[in-house]
Amino acid sequence: MSETVRTQERGGGRVGSVLSGIAVGLGCLLFLGGFVWGALVYQPYTVPTDSMAPTVEVGDRVLAQRIDGSQVRRGDVVVFREALWGDMPMLKRVVGVGGDKVACCAADGRLTVNGKPVDEPYLRSKDATVGQDFSVTVPEGKLFLLGDERRNSMDSRVHLQEAGQGSVPRSAVTGRVDAIAWPMDGVLARPTGFAGLPGGISEPGPVRRIVTAVVAGAALVLAGAAYGPLARMAGRRRGDGARGEKETVAA
Repeated sequence: MSETVRTQERGGGRVGSVLSGIAVGLGCLLFLGGFVWGALVYQPYTVPTDSMAPTVEVGDRVLAQRIDGSQVRRGDVVVFREALWGDMPMLKRVVGVGGDKVACCAADGRLTVNGKPVDEPYLRSKDATVGQDFSVTVPEGKLFLLGDERRNSMDSRVHLQEAGQGSVPRSAVTGRVDAIAWPMDGVLARPTGFAGLPGGISEPGPVRRIVTAVVAGAALVLAGAAYGPLARMAGRRRGDGARGEKETVAA
């Protein structure tokens, strides 16, 4: 092998090593940064009951975005803690906010908010009339919460006779469920049935960007770490090829 070829290979090897190091460094930054970002933005919870089935089942591990109660919109699945409800973390869906008139039910069996029937495709039972009929006006600064499994949910309907007619303060909310981490069902779809009401529906948090950063970081680390062994393997093959050529010429 000529001196010029060997010099080019050494130069290429140095460039490859530098690029490999950059890839590993950037990969570590993305990978670890993604986990730190996720830990700052999201809080994991394990679902204790089936009151939110089939959206989330008992035992599911969900990621709840840490938000202020003022950011809650109709249709959100929230984690909250309220002394009158047992003073423990609970998951329910927001169907009414301050000033809303929430009633059950329209002639077709749908829940109504401010007189408008709401499509709720996430319900296990498509008949929202399960349980007692009611009509409440949600006090300002409060939320009216129902489970998706209306046949088995201890929600605002159970607390109608209490102050606030079963609603809970926005300040009781500690997070908004954004994704199901286990089993890996992905990001929860925002219900469009509430989109036409004032304030609309919320946007998903950064969970997709966080997952992308972690996956991309892992891929870069693996690719950078693989460069060395692959380069040595390629060098041995070139060396074997060069020796074979010399032996052929000598023969």
